[in-house]
Amino acid sequence: MTLRNSQTEYAGKSRRRAKLSPELEKSMSAYATAALAAGVSLLAIAKSAEAKIVYTPADVKIPVNGGPVPLDLNHDGVVDFVFSNVFYKTGSQRQSINTVYVGTDGGNARNTGNKFWGQGSMSAGERFASALHAGFSVGSNKSHFLTRTKGVMADVWVDYFQPIPAAPCISQTGGCVSGTAGQWLYTRDRYLGLRFLINGQAHYGWARLVVNRPATGNVILATLTGYAYETVPDKPIITGATDGPDVITVEPVTLGRLAQGSEAITTWRVKK
Repeated sequence: MTLRNSQTEYAGKSRRRAKLSPELEKSMSAYATAALAAGVSLLAIAKSAEAKIVYTPADVKIPVNGGPVPLDLNHDGVVDFVFSNVFYKTGSQRQSINTVYVGTDGGNARNTGNKFWGQGSMSAGERFASALHAGFSVGSNKSHFLTRTKGVMADVWVDYFQPIPAAPCISQTGGCVSGTAGQWLYTRDRYLGLRFLINGQAHYGWARLVVNRPATGNVILATLTGYAYETVPDKPIITGATDGPDVITVEPVTLGRLAQGSEAITTWRVKK
């Protein structure tokens, strides 16, 4: 996305200095500090100050049994949320279960206020994470932000009535039964509502994912395709808002970049 540089248009002309509110000034000061630490240019910081939403495109697979995939919403080198794609079989080999989870990083003391949007629960007591449509307002709503540290996005289970067949069990045929749970299976470009803390203040964001089940297997394929957050504390964010005068876009993120964590901070740049 291209942001116009207003300083070029008004070069040589006097302008009145705008006074920021204490809350916004504190927020942008913190963002500028993080951006400087990341090696982002002063021009990028100026553009960030004009933006209220920071959007990051991504193409990150959440691999089956590949370990947790971290999500750092505001690029400060601290993991805010994690995604996991877990597949296992029971000891008798008669049942297989594949579940995609979202969770807060329990190893981070700062993340005690981090939550995800969801409703409902499974029989095991795990909570569901909601698959929101584009245009949904994610903001302060305690009844919809879960206090659990882990939520189920998609779940597929297969129960075999006979020794494991040569071909994968896909549906209620071929001597087996399968079932699904969660709101994310067979979805494209749905959004996970997120709440996290910056300097002790609540900010809202979203993560966009594609979640499918292949026709010839019992596993779930999940991909993180982008995420965003609102720079103004306590201000709601609209899912899917990735363009406009209030949006700044940073370079796409890969799994390798996410895996690097804070070591990758120096490689972040803002798109011009």
